[in-house]
Amino acid sequence: MSDAAQPSPHLLAAVRLHLAEGVGPVAHWRLSEAFGGPEGVFAAGPESWCRVEGIGAKTAGAIAAVSDAAAGEELALAAERGVRVLTPADADYPAALKNIHAPPPVLYVWGRLEPADAVALGVVGARRCSHYGLEQAQRFAELLARAGFTVVSGGARGIDAAAHRGALAAGGRTVAVMGCGLCQTYPPENRRLLEELAADGRGAVISELPMRTDVRAGNFHSRNRVISGMSLGVLIVEAARHSGSLITAREAIEQGREVFAVPGRIDSITSQGTNDLIREHSAALVQNLEDILDQLGQVGATLKPAEPTPLQQLAAAGLNDMERRLTDALAAESLGIDELARRAEMPVARAAACLTMLVIKGLVAQQPGQVFALKRRGGEAS
Repeated sequence: MSDAAQPSPHLLAAVRLHLAEGVGPVAHWRLSEAFGGPEGVFAAGPESWCRVEGIGAKTAGAIAAVSDAAAGEELALAAERGVRVLTPADADYPAALKNIHAPPPVLYVWGRLEPADAVALGVVGARRCSHYGLEQAQRFAELLARAGFTVVSGGARGIDAAAHRGALAAGGRTVAVMGCGLCQTYPPENRRLLEELAADGRGAVISELPMRTDVRAGNFHSRNRVISGMSLGVLIVEAARHSGSLITAREAIEQGREVFAVPGRIDSITSQGTNDLIREHSAALVQNLEDILDQLGQVGATLKPAEPTPLQQLAAAGLNDMERRLTDALAAESLGIDELARRAEMPVARAAACLTMLVIKGLVAQQPGQVFALKRRGGEAS
């Protein structure tokens, strides 16, 4: 038999408790801690459950109503859809998510999570967004993916979808967190996008909700805490004043994550929320990738691209033969114009003309006494 047909007692009990109406993550963890794990919960019985904070007779009855057979059916349905079911005891469960308050006791995963997903950034924003918002979401997602981040978003219309597409376009990884069970995708028009990231091994679609759970407004709050919980920080690209993305920002703050915001037009409704975050100092203003990396401490420093050497800069500059001869002569040391012309085997007048162009291109600096030197990336002469 397959693993799905014979789940571990721990997984079966965790899913059984998870399916009980009225048992959210907080209640699930309170019960598990009180009785030594999900298996211990069912060994204890309804009378004991009611002694746990927040568990009344109604909730106890709902727990008792869920059978092992119902939990087994849920696991079989997940297996049929190609979905793995994880608990925090599993090695593949996202490490960052384990450290938030009351992490999802059961996590459904379509696709593949990888250890590299620990370096993740959430990118979220308005469903009804401007063209500017879509551009910036895709731009930042591409930059983040190229830098080595997994981009986490909510799979929704607008900013979320642009963020997932940007990460995929850059050849990176992305994770979509759903506000419904994985028997469906929401919105339906994003089905192909979600299939692409899940099927190609370039990320995962995840949910903490049972497989058949419908789309309901109340589900998106819990989804938002998973987005921020998986991430080192959250970038809000565009959001109105009452946008759900601002809930993600608040969750991130409570979880000790960094919050970033892209500034928008002052007369745009869809930028009022992000601009408020910046004005209130709840979010760092972001204009480029470096603004994000600088806020992420050692992780950001590690992911910063190495500055090119002077010779690497020159290789990308498209120099002609005479300019190349001059920069080759300057590779090791600064030189006066006479010695430089001699080493480059050209008349001094021709060398002077070429050096003028190299100074204009920002590749060479002229120092006192007609001495020339290659410039580093930051503009300092080497």
